[in-house]
Amino acid sequence: MNFEPWWLIFVPVLFGLGWVAARVDIRQMLRETRQLPDSYFRGLNFLLNEQPDRAIDAFVEVAKLDTETIELHFALGNLFRRRGEIERAIRVHQSLLSRADLPAPQREQALYELAQDFLKSGMLDRAEEAFRQLQDTRYAQQALQALIRIYEAGHDWPKAIETVRMLRAMTNEPVPELAHYYCELAQMALQAKTPDLLGAQEALDAAEAALQRQGGEDGTVQRGAAAAVRVAMLRAQIAARQDDAKAERLHLESVLREHPAYAGLVAEALLQNYRAAGQAAEGLAQLQAQYVSQPSLDLFNIVFRELRAQQSEGTAWSFARSALSRRPSLLGLDRLLEIELAATKDAPEGSVAAVIGGQHEDLALLRTLIHKHTQRLDRYGCTACGFQARRFYWQCPGCNAWETYPPRRLEEAQ
Repeated sequence: MNFEPWWLIFVPVLFGLGWVAARVDIRQMLRETRQLPDSYFRGLNFLLNEQPDRAIDAFVEVAKLDTETIELHFALGNLFRRRGEIERAIRVHQSLLSRADLPAPQREQALYELAQDFLKSGMLDRAEEAFRQLQDTRYAQQALQALIRIYEAGHDWPKAIETVRMLRAMTNEPVPELAHYYCELAQMALQAKTPDLLGAQEALDAAEAALQRQGGEDGTVQRGAAAAVRVAMLRAQIAARQDDAKAERLHLESVLREHPAYAGLVAEALLQNYRAAGQAAEGLAQLQAQYVSQPSLDLFNIVFRELRAQQSEGTAWSFARSALSRRPSLLGLDRLLEIELAATKDAPEGSVAAVIGGQHEDLALLRTLIHKHTQRLDRYGCTACGFQARRFYWQCPGCNAWETYPPRRLEEAQ
């Protein structure tokens, strides 16, 4: 390829065009910068200096001077909501929605933010209405998830179930909480003035179907062990109301077999079933075997109590010493001392209780000291938020998460 000297003319021309383009861009940036109010830069400076209160005041001034700053309005609304100033957040988002010239995407965003404001302020009816208006928008999935939380809070389980179906049709993903919603319906049917046993059975059938859908390819449940246990316990309650002791026992024993970690939740009901059939000794033997394979404090309490009642104090003490030597537990020792100290009065001469009675004051002091340290351990704890309670919950009262309570006391979980 031959080089032509006249091509050199293009070099200064191209350089000049680049210089002109750069100057135009700089002038455009300077012109836009001059158009921004000083309050905008003050607000940025306050944010950089970690002075959010003064930054908000500065941005509010900018919003008043330039009503076209839509994104700034959204930022202010979010800041107000995060700071707990819900009324101011609502006013900001409502003012955006009142604008006739607001583009459709920004209108949807303003409605979504307003719905979030209503939800955080506890105005659930207005939040529900706003989220429903978003079901055909780009915020449809988030709106359905928020509606589910609203229906959970109001214990409106039929609406929660219907909303879950809509969400699944949109995302095609399983919702583990669905089984619990059906269990809640079954619980309501059993607790009605006129118990609806058939309705409860149908709800539990739907719960099992929901569990099956969230299982693996082989049909085994990957998640929802707590929901499966809950279904079995509710079916046992229905069988008991139908005077079908055999079916009740089968449902309770299925928990021991398939979900042994939850044995402590069904042990009392299972023992009562055996006792009603005149087979208390067989029931106790089964729980003793269960304790050997899957020890827990709840099982320890029941087995120890029944050994004292059915056999003798000496047998109960032997079991307790053996159990506590294998799995030392302050809660187990505390409850052991509580029961035995209560039995020292008027105890027959030569009994274990009478021997303890000779040292009653010392053991009472020891039990008081132990009890003081075990009060905080004698609880179930949520693994999501740490909320502690003396009773077991399927849904955490603190964070409303499902299946976050292990079926063990805090001392065992540590």
